[in-house]
Amino acid sequence: MVAHARADHPDEACGVVVGPEGSDTPARLIQMTNADRSPTFFRFDPQEQFELYKALDSAEEEIVVVYHSHTATEAYPSRTDITLATEPQAHYVLVSTAESGADPGPVSIRSYRIVDAAVTEEEIEVTE
Repeated sequence: MVAHARADHPDEACGVVVGPEGSDTPARLIQMTNADRSPTFFRFDPQEQFELYKALDSAEEEIVVVYHSHTATEAYPSRTDITLATEPQAHYVLVSTAESGADPGPVSIRSYRIVDAAVTEEEIEVTE
């Protein structure tokens, strides 16, 4: 996620982490294309998103994490992020590249649950 955020900076990067249905277990990261190519907004490419959902359905997988980057602000969901959060089972991870941009250096990574417009931060557990 961090490498993707740096590579797409100054535009927002976006993607998902998927895993077996009902497990809440991340299995693989899928980088998506930000169709808007914007430093302040992301939108999955509609064709990629359609293909993603077809593949998930046939593999009995679901989205575990929806991630995107913020390029000039903190790693906290914007009002737009909250409004567009449509995966109630998912963790929403934000990577802020505001401090270092595309260069090596500090980034902020935070995770949230967003259900019915309520934002709850959660601890991140890094696993290999």
